[in-house]
Amino acid sequence: MREVESPESSSVDARLAARLGELRTGRGWSLDELSRRSGVSRSTLSRLERGEISPTAALLGRLCTVYGRTMSRLLMEVETEPPLLVPAGRQPVWRDAASGFVRRSVSPPHAGLRGEVIEGRLEAGATVAYEDPPVAGLEQHLWVLEGALEITVHGSVHPVGTGDCLRFRLHGPSRFHCPGPGPVRYALLIVLP
Repeated sequence: MREVESPESSSVDARLAARLGELRTGRGWSLDELSRRSGVSRSTLSRLERGEISPTAALLGRLCTVYGRTMSRLLMEVETEPPLLVPAGRQPVWRDAASGFVRRSVSPPHAGLRGEVIEGRLEAGATVAYEDPPVAGLEQHLWVLEGALEITVHGSVHPVGTGDCLRFRLHGPSRFHCPGPGPVRYALLIVLP
């Protein structure tokens, strides 16, 4: 027996179907090309984009990989309206005790918005390195609020002090290092290409 869908879940499915179609056509891909890249049949992709079927988590995972998105990012892209205000108490904070890195998502990613704002904090001597950006060509603006930070992008080390701003598009590995003597606190604006 099939469950009756609420109007809200039907609406989310319809927006998801439309967004998946936008992602494909925005890249200039045919259904055949997307099928080749994802390993999902052309007919399933067609039915999915027309909203005739709801995707499984596995299917969405395959499409997210092809489109260079996390599943949470894709699902946020189909939410109705982003809230205008993100209260401090509702900004997600993540801590990496091993590296001494604290990340606050000041303005989390959301549908219709290409940018997000992160507040980062690294203890003196701490390093965080990334092999690749989640999306090639990711635009970043890093503003040091307190302390000092050494950022390695495009093979070059950039010392960034209090009040300085480093701007770049990320295409490869990156490394954030706090040389000390104290911790560093910085704001990072991320803009999708």
